[in-house]
Amino acid sequence: MELNYEFMADTFFKLFHALPVTLSITFVALLAATPIAFLLALARIKKIKYLQLPIKLYISLVRGVPMIVQILVIYSLLPSLLNYLFKELNISYNIFDLNTIWYAYIIFTLSTCAMLTEVFRSALQSIDRGQLEAGYSVGMSTWRIYLRIIIPQALVVALPSLCNITVSIIKNTSLVFMMAVKDITAVGKIAASYGYNYIEAYIDVFVVYIIICSVVQILFNVLEKSFGRFRQRVLSN
Repeated sequence: MELNYEFMADTFFKLFHALPVTLSITFVALLAATPIAFLLALARIKKIKYLQLPIKLYISLVRGVPMIVQILVIYSLLPSLLNYLFKELNISYNIFDLNTIWYAYIIFTLSTCAMLTEVFRSALQSIDRGQLEAGYSVGMSTWRIYLRIIIPQALVVALPSLCNITVSIIKNTSLVFMMAVKDITAVGKIAASYGYNYIEAYIDVFVVYIIICSVVQILFNVLEKSFGRFRQRVLSN
């Protein structure tokens, strides 16, 4: 078997044109899910009565269902539900004209929120409660204590898990081609389909994902060291 290196070189750079799509799904999912997940984590820690069971069910459902199944169900169900709702409300907008990347944003945000909730809950519970009480003793409000003392330290604990989740999101974006979203994988499949150079295209896709995930891990390592120094200063004081 002889590989078409010219095709590989050409396709390799084409894949980077789809990089903004992959990164935008990852960024939107993390940005939208983070504040919601933090509030859900606090609700679990504070054991708010009527929220415990729904949150647990939501987390179990998302964590127990493969991403590909989530995509198939939501992408098939959500447009139909919205179309029915729009008709009932006499809204003339055709939901099927909506860019499919919005469904990717919704699906990945829901999934990321469930994962981050457990990460934040574990990280917040790892912080010594004495620091919260010390903040109260000097007249600080609860939210100020969390913003200035608790959350920065919890982030240090959570960073390795956040890195894993970010890498997992990036890898799972390879499934959005099923929704006709032109991400890295979709561009590779399209390029390969013209000359049936699937092996070369998939090697390119493999290498691109390795590069992206490696860069993300390096960035998180830098952040972890920076936050680690902050936590040491806080604990020393």
